[in-house]
Amino acid sequence: MFRRTFWFTAGAAAGVWATSKAHAKLRKLAPESLAAQAADRAVEAGGRLRAFAADVRDGMAVREAELDEALGLTSEPPALAAPRRPALEAGDGRRTPRVIEGRVEPARPQHPVHPTTPNNRNEDH
Repeated sequence: MFRRTFWFTAGAAAGVWATSKAHAKLRKLAPESLAAQAADRAVEAGGRLRAFAADVRDGMAVREAELDEALGLTSEPPALAAPRRPALEAGDGRRTPRVIEGRVEPARPQHPVHPTTPNNRNEDH
């Protein structure tokens, strides 16, 4: 009789255990639960992605500093060049010679353009 009672109790316990596991699995596969799991995983993936991007930025900064040191570049901004003079002076339409670093740039004559002459110089049209 004890033998039957033992197996009856063991079967009942196994049934309760299997039922609780099945209900837990069903709850886990419910749409609300799946949405929550997906949101949690997306947040975790976003955190890992941010950490990776920060590591890449740090590595780029270190490598850029190494290259700057190897090439002898400084972190100072380059000095601005002197302001340029306008190419046309006095509005007469002719260029005057300019002195650039001790040499004189020759003035190039500007050819007058007739207002009715088209810009297309192809004679085949």
